[in-house]
Parts: sequence; C-alpha cells; structure tokens
Amino acid sequence: MKVKKSMLIFFSVILIGGFIFTFFFKSGLLLNSIGIHIENPFAKRINVPEDYVKTDSNNNGIPDPIDIVNTARKEVKKRTKYKSAYYEGGYPPDDEGVCTDVIWRGLLGANINLKNLIDEDIKENLELYPRVNGKPEPNIDFRRVPNQYIYFERFTHALTTELIPGDVENLRQWQPGDIVVFLEGFHHVAIISDKRAKDGTPYIIHNNPPFAVEVKLRSIDAPIAGHYRWIY
Repeated sequence: MKVKKSMLIFFSVILIGGFIFTFFFKSGLLLNSIGIHIENPFAKRINVPEDYVKTDSNNNGIPDPIDIVNTARKEVKKRTKYKSAYYEGGYPPDDEGVCTDVIWRGLLGANINLKNLIDEDIKENLELYPRVNGKPEPNIDFRRVPNQYIYFERFTHALTTELIPGDVENLRQWQPGDIVVFLEGFHHVAIISDKRAKDGTPYIIHNNPPFAVEVKLRSIDAPIAGHYRWIY
C-alpha cells in the first residue's frame, strides 16, 4: 500500500513539474508553438494603443500592416514546414519555407514584392551586401537574413530594439506588421503580430523548426539586432 502511495506521489510531482516547466519555459514557448496561449489569470492586462498606419494600398478595407499580419498568419494556420533549400526561380513550394519566407510572403499581403526590391538593390549596390560575396544569385539572395537586414536598414523606419514589459510608451513602438531581426547567436527574422501578452509585449509570427508558429517575442532569447517598419 505504501509503495503504491509513494508511486502516486512520485508521478504527481513529475506531472506537476512538467506542467510548470511547460508553462514557464521561455514565456510559454512550448505551449505557444502548438497554439495554446496561457496567461497568468492574476496579472493585470496592459492596454497598448494601436499606432499603425491606416494606408490600404490594395483597397480591401484592411490597413496594410494588418494585411501583412493576416497573410503571414496563414503560414501558422497551415503549419508551413520548416525546410531550408535552394529553389530554381527562388520561391519555395507553398507548404515549405524558412523564417525569411514568412517575411516576403507577409509583405505580399500589402502588394510589396520584397524579392524584386532586394534583387534590384543588390544589383545597384553590390558592395553593401557582403552575404552575396560579389556574385548575385536571385534564386536565394532575398531569402537570406543578412540581406533582408541590410535592405531594411536602408529602406525602412528603424525603431527601438528595447522591449520593456508593462511600459506603454515603449510598447506602443511595437506595432503589427513590424519586422524584427536577430543576428547574434543565430540569424532569424519575424513579423510582429497584432496579438499581445498581458504585459503588453507582442507576439511574433515566424518559421522555426519544425513549422511556422505564433509565439511571444519574449520567448526568443537572442538580442534584437533590428526592428523595422515599412514605409507605406
């Protein structure tokens, strides 16, 4: 009887410990990755004003930044498989991609063709793109994080890279459709979502193995190298 009771206590501790780990690990990253977003029910919700442009370039009644978010979120809904490969013509199949593919696909929602723009700038300013190594390759250049980073540095609004939970003035600088780049530790890029955690910090939409997901920005440990907003 004592053995059964001890085993029950042991497994209960393991179960509770596993739940706590899953809940708190990198701000709930594991749960976020499977579409379960849990918040502390006792935490106060911080309301951050919407401060994105209302330009509607495709006249569909939806502001361009939200079009970008909605289009990027399709990657999450269909669980686009993370696969890093070279493709003739540049574009991977719709059900495959990497982090950079979320960006150009999302921007297409606002009629922005990032591939054409990056290819043209590389052609005219080759020396600014060291990742190209002096030999432009349109089938892959626009899908490399350092190349996207350089383009965004040159042609978009650079914004704060500091993220302060609970600070409304800081958080209002993080708006849907913004793009965030990571370079230290690993090369990665994501789109800021229109969803926020209770502390006001935004979620991001990105593709990281094994597939595209929507997770809290704070779940990414790497320093933020750049935060950008398209000039609509």
